[in-house]
Amino acid sequence: MSTPPKSGFCSYLRAGRAPAKTQRSQTTPVLILLVLVLTAGYLGRFGIENLNGALTFMGRVTGAGLIAASITALLGGAAVMDYWFRGSFPYSGIVALAGTAAAALTNLMVLLEVANGDSRYYLAASILLTAGSAWAVFAVGRMSVEIPAPKRVAVAVLASAAFAIANFGYQNLYQPYQHGARPVIKLTMGKPELSMDRKSFAIPVDITLENHSDVGFYVMGGEFHAMGETVTMDGHDRLRQQWRDDAKRWSKSQDKSPLSRREIHQAGQLVAAQPWMVQGNWIEASDSFVTRTVVQLPIDTPYDQVAFYATASFARKDRLGLDSVKLARDSWSGGKVPRWMKEQANFDSLIYTGRVHENNSINAHTMDARFVAIYWMFGTQGAGVFSSITRKGEEDRKTTDAENRAVSNRYGLVDVVTGPIQRSLWDIKSRR
Repeated sequence: MSTPPKSGFCSYLRAGRAPAKTQRSQTTPVLILLVLVLTAGYLGRFGIENLNGALTFMGRVTGAGLIAASITALLGGAAVMDYWFRGSFPYSGIVALAGTAAAALTNLMVLLEVANGDSRYYLAASILLTAGSAWAVFAVGRMSVEIPAPKRVAVAVLASAAFAIANFGYQNLYQPYQHGARPVIKLTMGKPELSMDRKSFAIPVDITLENHSDVGFYVMGGEFHAMGETVTMDGHDRLRQQWRDDAKRWSKSQDKSPLSRREIHQAGQLVAAQPWMVQGNWIEASDSFVTRTVVQLPIDTPYDQVAFYATASFARKDRLGLDSVKLARDSWSGGKVPRWMKEQANFDSLIYTGRVHENNSINAHTMDARFVAIYWMFGTQGAGVFSSITRKGEEDRKTTDAENRAVSNRYGLVDVVTGPIQRSLWDIKSRR
């Protein structure tokens, strides 16, 4: 038997012989083929689901990239078998090398995403496929594959790697830390009107929600409330210690009363509260929403002024999908409520829940199911709304600030508070 020529891959294939290393190891190509076929199925599943159901354009681009990597891995597997056993295609060596390299790089990117999830099964699978495809690159590279036009091939490989890294960085580094997207709530008071019997009056209030950003938002919950405030005048300038006491009360109270030389602000009392948007509804990018509510009070009300507040909790539509949100329970009928809510003795609450869906297929498979809980709390001292996203059964667990920030960044949770918008009632009460 003649010695295999050393002039390179192409001339050797023309001689119709397989590489010498192949003759000594029939197992290597079979193992490489197995790694590439498993990689193709693994990446292809994520890619097809992402291409069809990702919530962002870049997510669908990622899906297309995963499908391309899956196809490349399959072509690489076919080229490996041809390179080792048949030699019928003169460029099967470079195709095998490209297929294994694409599989290794894509598996690594998927591993970095899977590592943030909850599934140990997918984490183990990604680690094994990444290690296996890296070994496959090494095994094919040892066969002294001759690369035609190496500069062009290097440019193509670098461009593909740069695209994959840029896309991964955009979705996992840049997007989660973009906080500029935030809706705006505006309150506008109309002209007060007396009732026909002049025993009560009404103040119309327009609530405007404006979304000037380029992303849409789910409205997890929105509430409006009005606080009646009593303000008396002291006959003398108030002492420094009284100012200090006012400052402490200001820091602990929802009613942000100013420090004043003569005014004495009493704690506000809730006079009206209501939701102003349906939980689970949404507002699209560059859209707006307006609603009007009316606050009515008796003409002989003891309050000297009224303060209006509007609060809403939002989640970005490009970060999550949300099933219909429904009223689940309340805090006064014996239903299950979080432990921390039981400590809020002065407040009642309505609790709404809904199922959260991840924004891409990788997270959908590797993250445990999450649910949103929306709390509308109200009592004589005020009202408010906020939301939390947790695993089922973890509502009682007290989360750290770091965990809260991570959840807010992941799902684009935004809380917006407008108020107080205050109005004196003296002009109205003088008309009785």
